[in-house]
Amino acid sequence: MAMRAFYNEIKGLKVKELPSHLKPIFSISNLKNAGGRALDNYHAKYIETSSVDPLLHICFGGMIFSYLVALPEERRHLQHQQEHGAH
Repeated sequence: MAMRAFYNEIKGLKVKELPSHLKPIFSISNLKNAGGRALDNYHAKYIETSSVDPLLHICFGGMIFSYLVALPEERRHLQHQQEHGAH
């Protein structure tokens, strides 16, 4: 829904007007405020309600992170295996 509102804001702008419209949105202070609001909303939704979801978020996030960290090495191994055949 937020992306649709953002699209509706910028669809009437000309290309030259776009940077001046986006600069205040992506300023450091605005991004800090948005991050703070997101953390407050997360705390209110999951932490204060004693939900088990934060534990699941950490587990799945850790699995995804470890997969992304190991991916380049795995790709090198697969490329080497394809070039030299299976031993």
